Amino acid sequence: MLNSVCPILPSRDFDATSAFYDLLSFREVARFDAEGYLILVRDNVEIHFFNHPQHDSEASEHGAFVRVEDAMDLSESFGPLNLRTEGIPRFAKAENKPWGVCELEIVDPDGNLLRMGHIVDEE
Repeated sequence: MLNSVCPILPSRDFDATSAFYDLLSFREVARFDAEGYLILVRDNVEIHFFNHPQHDSEASEHGAFVRVEDAMDLSESFGPLNLRTEGIPRFAKAENKPWGVCELEIVDPDGNLLRMGHIVDEE
């Protein structure tokens, strides 16, 4: 039986990664500098990072989709953070997409894409 999945994403700098995700209310639960591994958690979501100092954030193709209870509420909670809306890192507010999902977008300092959303009820 499958229970969950944790994306493993590149990080050029664990301190910068941890600080960025702290803004999003993720907390650092484990760091293994010698092994090059970092684990961040918020609620029931874990995001793992591997150390990759040469990673090119502009060319990143890494990402994950995180199912959330209410993407609009989450998006509004990120509003006061004044995150950029262009470049890297960036934030795009939640909106209903043609594929039936209300989702927001976060791109972290390493260019990793996180889409966070919920299925829109069709009534």
